This record gives sequence, structure tokens and C-alpha cells, in this order.
Amino acid sequence: QVQLVESGGGLVQAGGSVTLSCVVSGRTFSRSTMGWFRQAPGKERDFVAQINWSTALPYYSDSVKGRFTISRDRAKNTMYLQMSSLKPEDTAVYYCAANLGQIPGPSVKKFEVMYDYWGQGTQVTVSS
Repeated sequence: QVQLVESGGGLVQAGGSVTLSCVVSGRTFSRSTMGWFRQAPGKERDFVAQINWSTALPYYSDSVKGRFTISRDRAKNTMYLQMSSLKPEDTAVYYCAANLGQIPGPSVKKFEVMYDYWGQGTQVTVSS
């Protein structure tokens, strides 16, 4: 079993920065991929970024590329999402997710169904 707990959300002004954290507990595997998704009010949950737990290789959606940075600290079992140059359209509940890599699949995992475990989400609100 794997548990994911996000933190770090809040209210921030447009152009500002915030860093989200996701603490992972339970089983993980060297083939794991960790991801961030977000869901704005009335919209579907969208892919934001992912990171290979072993190699730290990142992948970003076009909407956040160049503004957000995903990273992980294996010693702390924690993944981060550094968000800068924030825009009001970045307002959403942000979720972290884990794919344990037990089933072979594509290296880029942009869809919810590709993830096995989810956190409860943390709200980020960007004011204009």
C-alpha cells in the first residue's frame, strides 16, 4: 500500500511562486513514476508534470513548461513542484500520484488511469 500526502498550497498573487510537497509512504519501486495533476473548478483533472523516481527525469505539460519544476528527494521520500510566474489560470486543486511501474507501459504517463495511487489534493489559488 502507498500513501501520498500533499502540502504547500495556499493563496498567492499572480507572478508569485509556491512550492508543493508530496510525501510518499509505503512501498515504492525503482521503476516508479510520480506525477502532479490539477483540477480547476468545473473542469477535468489535467496532467501537470511527472518525474522518474529513479533517474529524476522530468516531463512537463506545455502549459507549465518553463514555469514549474518537478523534483524529488529519495532520502526524504518526497516529491516537489516548484511553481513560479503563477497565473490566475493555475488556480486548481493539485494532486500527486504514483505509478509503481509494476506493469510495463509508456514512459510518459499523462493520463489519470496510468496512476495507481493518489493524494487528497492541495488547493492553490492565484489572485490577479
